[in-house]
Amino acid sequence: MKRRLGALLAASALTIGSLALSVPAATAATGLTASFAKPQDWGSGFEGKFTVTNGGPASVTTWKVEFDLPAGTAMGSYWDALITKTGNHYVATNREYNGGIAANATRTFGFVGTGPGVPANCTVNGGPCTGGGGPVDTTPPAAPTNLGVGGTTKNSVSLTWTAATDNVGVTAYDVYQGSKVATTVPGTSATVSGLTPATAYQFTVKARDAAGNTSPASNQVSATTQPGSPDPAGGRGAPYLYLGWGNPPAPQTVMNATGIKWFTMAFVLAQNGCNPSWDGQRPLTGGIDQTTINQIRAAGGDIVPSFGGWSGNKLGPNCSTPQALAGAYQKVIDTYQLKAIDIDIENTDEFENAAVQDRILEALKIVEQTNPGIQTIVTIPTTKTGPNSWGNRLIERSQAIGSNIDVYTLMPFDFGSTDIKTDTINATTALKDKLKAVFGWTDAVAFNHSGISGMNGLSDQREMTSTATWTQLRDWSKSNGLGRFSFWAVNRDRGGCDGQVSGNCSGVPQPDWEFTRITAGF
Repeated sequence: MKRRLGALLAASALTIGSLALSVPAATAATGLTASFAKPQDWGSGFEGKFTVTNGGPASVTTWKVEFDLPAGTAMGSYWDALITKTGNHYVATNREYNGGIAANATRTFGFVGTGPGVPANCTVNGGPCTGGGGPVDTTPPAAPTNLGVGGTTKNSVSLTWTAATDNVGVTAYDVYQGSKVATTVPGTSATVSGLTPATAYQFTVKARDAAGNTSPASNQVSATTQPGSPDPAGGRGAPYLYLGWGNPPAPQTVMNATGIKWFTMAFVLAQNGCNPSWDGQRPLTGGIDQTTINQIRAAGGDIVPSFGGWSGNKLGPNCSTPQALAGAYQKVIDTYQLKAIDIDIENTDEFENAAVQDRILEALKIVEQTNPGIQTIVTIPTTKTGPNSWGNRLIERSQAIGSNIDVYTLMPFDFGSTDIKTDTINATTALKDKLKAVFGWTDAVAFNHSGISGMNGLSDQREMTSTATWTQLRDWSKSNGLGRFSFWAVNRDRGGCDGQVSGNCSGVPQPDWEFTRITAGF
């Protein structure tokens, strides 16, 4: 049996102090400053961003920022720097690709923090982050002007403004959504993402200089996001159908018996590099997969292809850039004229890999921009108490990147459960709470962006989901307005092998296709 999740994924934390780094010594440079901002703050944690500015007459080749975090505040994942820590003292040095800073240019790096604090005792290349050496600058910049709305989507608003009149000393612009900083940018335009469709928002912008002085607010503008829904019509209940094992059934047989209309078809993998193919070996066109899709559509249904899974050669690690990965996704979208895609992010090669996580999220951002209205789903492992540290990171980074994921789906199985119903509800509720904290959504909106993808019958760890339990979970999901309800897999939705973990039957007493029939009622 092909396993989607082979072992319990325990919550883990990044241990920064364990990194052994060898970097060149940073050279001092007159005019080098560093400023800190929190593009996002969700109470229990935040996204932190440093901007290193070279205000001197000559370029620099390396930089090093040192700072302290107060008790109760710590750093988790980070990007665009190499970071070590000793106690509460952190040292961030440039990566191999971003050490050089030309005169009047900037570099940025960021991290996810826990707790309420902000960096203190900051130095850059050995000097004060404010530039130091003279009187303390306490004069704020002038306010930006002419703030206007450049465009909207169902999940984002684009803004432009005129720079502060004394823009020479400005290092960043903070974009406020109401009273909260939504994002921080170095220039005079920004896109605020992760918003709710058909909702009005108010924005202002403030300029900030290297000394940390903040200007008065710009004029306020209002913008309403476009109407939209994270649900393709009829496609919220879409169980997995896998043609690679488990005596796959004829889809029309299942559709006629259950009323199901949508299937999630697994898995699109990589073949010969960054090339999408079914199971990494069957072509997108002219094979059994296309025939199956044609049969589903001829019967009035449709499909969501699933990219990734637990095993196999996946596109995320094989496509070297977000643009290349988005191109692989786009090839499948164009081949089948898709309304939705599912990215099943698992295992150490994708889920527990920060660079690949970011690459996938950046690629999905491109896909959303190229295909307005397409539904993007990410499916991830979970613990009984909700997403683990890697799952939380993925959610936080999706907001920071602006990838506008429509539905975050948990896989509540193979996670040490003795009570699938209770543990699934607890995990999904924790997911909802995390989405609320990161995106500022209401309970209803956060649930609508949440999903469940269970395992019918006996899981790999022999956790048991009966048809009665699945019915209860469906009803709970409907009553809370979840955006997705699925299971692995239709191949296993048959009786006749009670007590067995199998690829072609569920291992529990049931009529054939009963889990699919229940799912069709979602």
